[in-house]
Amino acid sequence: MVYNKHTGVFVAQKSIKLKEGETFITLGVLLKLTGIIDTGGQAKYFLSENAVLVNGEEENRRGRKLYHGDVIQFRNMSFLID
Repeated sequence: MVYNKHTGVFVAQKSIKLKEGETFITLGVLLKLTGIIDTGGQAKYFLSENAVLVNGEEENRRGRKLYHGDVIQFRNMSFLID
């Protein structure tokens, strides 16, 4: 469980594993992998309408590179890049 400062609640954290040989994924890809959006084109709109935190700082770039150890939080969800 991790504390989401934006919503003020504790949430379960899901681990997202990088594929072998990958050093990062983008925030847009994470949103697709987790089923939050259906297409990459929806990422820009989603990020403009929803507060998304990467390592505790608000992020709105779908191309933001996410590396091992990064924590992404929004709504009542939290993801750890593993």
